[in-house]
Amino acid sequence: MNLFFILFGLALIFSALGFLKFVYFISVGYGFSIAAMGLALLVAGHGHAMAPAILLMFYGLRLGGYLAMRELKSENYRKLLAREIRDGSDMKLIAKLGTWVGCALLYTLMVSPVTFRVLTLPEADGFRIFGVFVMCCGLTLEALADAQKTAAKRKNPRRFVDTGLYAFVRCPNYLGEILFWTGVLVSGIPALTDAGRVAAALAGWLCIVYIMFGGARRLELRHERNYGADPEYRAWAEKTPILLPFIPLYSVKDHKWLVG
Repeated sequence: MNLFFILFGLALIFSALGFLKFVYFISVGYGFSIAAMGLALLVAGHGHAMAPAILLMFYGLRLGGYLAMRELKSENYRKLLAREIRDGSDMKLIAKLGTWVGCALLYTLMVSPVTFRVLTLPEADGFRIFGVFVMCCGLTLEALADAQKTAAKRKNPRRFVDTGLYAFVRCPNYLGEILFWTGVLVSGIPALTDAGRVAAALAGWLCIVYIMFGGARRLELRHERNYGADPEYRAWAEKTPILLPFIPLYSVKDHKWLVG
């Protein structure tokens, strides 16, 4: 349990970037929180969770760095953030504190399968091997999708992206995120030895999946506002799954219970 609280403390430290700008609670602070917790797990694990911990570090550093650089370099992205995500200026301090603690707790739960593996010290097994493979697939997919979108927007910032991975699924970066955290969950299955651990691991995984579907809905609504009358957009949106490839789910805009 001491390790759990250490990780929670690290998540609190890095997600506190949100007090500088509210969106950092769920963007830059998220990425760097995961990286810091991955490093702590690598140190604490003594080799029993080396691969998942290293991937957590790499994932967090890549995501945090990418989001920070995108905001610094892209004026259009800064304008988008200002329009679509509240800046927190009208929020009371207690609400910001609640967001801060809630985000830190969520990030701690998300890495908990690796945490429990470190605490239990199981030997190498098929779950860890397969989980690491899925994590690598998710990380690669997300990084490639971000790179393709950046390149496409650089060429034509006013057009939606429907090339590369985006020709197969409309939110491949969110799909990569879901795959990565599914790999984290799978890698820790042998260490989920009681109901409390199972609940913690599933809570983290279900929350991030819900958030990704909510993010897909938010993106779809934005696309509908910006490109809804474009015949090329309509053809792409109506034939390309929004988040899960090969599954004919083309829209989530009417699912108002999704928040991301």
